[in-house]
Amino acid sequence: MKMQTLALAFLAAVTIGGLAWVFLYPLLSGERKAEQRRASFARSEPSLRREDRVQRSKRSQVEESLKEVEERHKKAKNVSLQLRISQSGLDLTKQQFVIGSVVLGAVGFFVTFFMGAGLLAAAGFAVGAGFGLPRWILSFLKKRREKKFLDALPDAVDIIVRGIKAGLPLFDSIKVVAADTPEPLRSEFNAIIETQAIGMPLGEACQRLYERMPLPEANFFGIVIAIQTKSGGNLSEALGNLSKVLRDRKRMAAKIQAMSMEAKASAAIIGALPPIVMIMVYIMTPEYISLLWTHPTGRLMLAGCVLWMSTGIFVMKKMINFDF
Repeated sequence: MKMQTLALAFLAAVTIGGLAWVFLYPLLSGERKAEQRRASFARSEPSLRREDRVQRSKRSQVEESLKEVEERHKKAKNVSLQLRISQSGLDLTKQQFVIGSVVLGAVGFFVTFFMGAGLLAAAGFAVGAGFGLPRWILSFLKKRREKKFLDALPDAVDIIVRGIKAGLPLFDSIKVVAADTPEPLRSEFNAIIETQAIGMPLGEACQRLYERMPLPEANFFGIVIAIQTKSGGNLSEALGNLSKVLRDRKRMAAKIQAMSMEAKASAAIIGALPPIVMIMVYIMTPEYISLLWTHPTGRLMLAGCVLWMSTGIFVMKKMINFDF
């Protein structure tokens, strides 16, 4: 009888332990919570995969845009003469510019030759007047036009941001910029409107701005519009950040110019000192210095001085030209 009682007690304990193992252990050990977490993760995995696919598609679009920017930057280094004329703001064709350069070179040759200079000196002056001077004028006009563009671009971006926040479409905001901003910003944004009107996407039309105005700031504007057009996002916030970047770059350029003015003034004084001394000596004693262009050895020395002075000025210009 005693053995039967012990056996029943043992069986009851085993039964109770088995039931506790089956029902209470998962709750106490956290296995059920772990299974619920795995199930919830398995249910949310398709949505995560969709988000990953969206992120990958946006990333691929950004990478394609950056590749297009790199290719366009490489093409911008090899600029044709007609595009350089357009960038300077002149309303001339390539043929008109070439004819004007040839005429200028011929006038320089005959004026120098009939003033008593030799044939070699007249030919050198003609090359400088016909080839160097017109291209220097193009470069000067281009830089002046780019400076005016940079001065007005941050305000134009702010106008676009305010228009987008007010509910206007991007294209209408660009029209407002083209109507209210000064030159050359007005003509460049009118070119964007005309390009988009013939069927080109707005992002690509804004990227074409860099071809006509080869500036990093114009490139930034085209990249932001192109990426936001392809991948979406908050365009007003992106353009607001771009406006801040443009103003910071403008402030940095002004700071660099202020810090480099002392070096530029020193270079200008050093470069201008020899010609000024030469003119003063010629005014006081012309027969003393006239040997430089009347005697063959003096002409050789004068040519050497001009060469070395030009080299020194070029080196000083490179040393004080801070780019960022």
